[in-house]
Amino acid sequence: MVHMLIVGGGLAGGTAAEALRDEGFEGDITIVAAEPHPPYQRPPLSKGYLAGNEGTDAVYLHPSEWYDEHGIRLRTGVSVTALDPAAHRVELDDGSLERYDAVLLATGASPRMIPLPGHDLPGVMTLRRIDQSDALAARLRDGGMRLVVIGAGWIGMEVAATARGFGNEVAILERDAVPLAMALGAEMGEVFRGLHLEHGVDLRTSVGVERIVGDERAEGVVVDGETLPADLVLVGVGATPNTALAEDAGLDILNGILTDAALRTSAADVYAAGDVANAFHPVLQRHLRSEHWANALNAGKVAARSMLGKPASFDDIPYFYTDQYDLGMELSGYAPLMAEAEVVVRGDVGAREFIAFWVDGGRVVAGMNVNVWKVDKKVQALIRSGERVDLDLLRDPDVPLDSLLP
Repeated sequence: MVHMLIVGGGLAGGTAAEALRDEGFEGDITIVAAEPHPPYQRPPLSKGYLAGNEGTDAVYLHPSEWYDEHGIRLRTGVSVTALDPAAHRVELDDGSLERYDAVLLATGASPRMIPLPGHDLPGVMTLRRIDQSDALAARLRDGGMRLVVIGAGWIGMEVAATARGFGNEVAILERDAVPLAMALGAEMGEVFRGLHLEHGVDLRTSVGVERIVGDERAEGVVVDGETLPADLVLVGVGATPNTALAEDAGLDILNGILTDAALRTSAADVYAAGDVANAFHPVLQRHLRSEHWANALNAGKVAARSMLGKPASFDDIPYFYTDQYDLGMELSGYAPLMAEAEVVVRGDVGAREFIAFWVDGGRVVAGMNVNVWKVDKKVQALIRSGERVDLDLLRDPDVPLDSLLP
């Protein structure tokens, strides 16, 4: 291998480049990033970075000079417009070509924009990039703003919490009956509803957003016939994987770029990782696409090994975390198995100090620790064991989790 090419400047791409060097690869590495920044991670953009508690050092994987020191060519502010797997090359929007021996597609995802009248008004925002987080912070940090969030997903709820911390008025509009129900189910979603209501958020569920109104910029959101005043509107209704490059190149696409467990796509020497990849999970025996931080981090490392022809399999348990007000949470588990699982709770839900387990057929398939720390590895060990557990012992906080492991 002479030249490894990485398309994408997010966590998956940056981690893959670092892992290639850690694995002993001495050839050329090029990262092509559409944004004018070195590779960075996105979770702080709606949490600590947005709140001003963290700087760019918590966002960027490494400073720009690190890439020079490790012999990694970093091309920022330029996009790949075409991929030719047969010729082993890509074309960039500046007209240049990059040839490769192996290429990793880590193109991420883009915020989904619902086709509401008024969605293109100034003051209607999404949050995916660092410049968008900067723009949000500039509008929110002095307080006194009226923020309307469309969508009670993770991004919307985290931004709402941060905005309230700045002293802004916040309304959240959600079409489902319970916030975060798609991710957590109704019972655990209610925990987050109560959290936001206690902090003065106007959280409305089972509502229909009709349009965004305003003359020269967004001034309100019409929901079920009522107009909510707004100085700023954040749309947080999910994301769509950026598959256009791969699709135009003839790669197999299904809710992302399809890969095997080694993150190989349907084209020779083309790999995919991160939000854009729908990878075959060897434990679940099905394809699984995850948009969470740990997926990008760990998949980038697996992709590097795979690109080098080393044994590699991405079998990690998906992991996610959130910080909202005084609630910190970690969630590990398999989302496809959670929907029909029974929720078993250890601890005090009312005090928001507990662990919730999703149990299917007596086996733990997911676990969420809320304001209970240093247990996520034990939760993951329970999930990975695949063993049946005694539910009474699982509920009992006096029973060490280690003792439930085989």
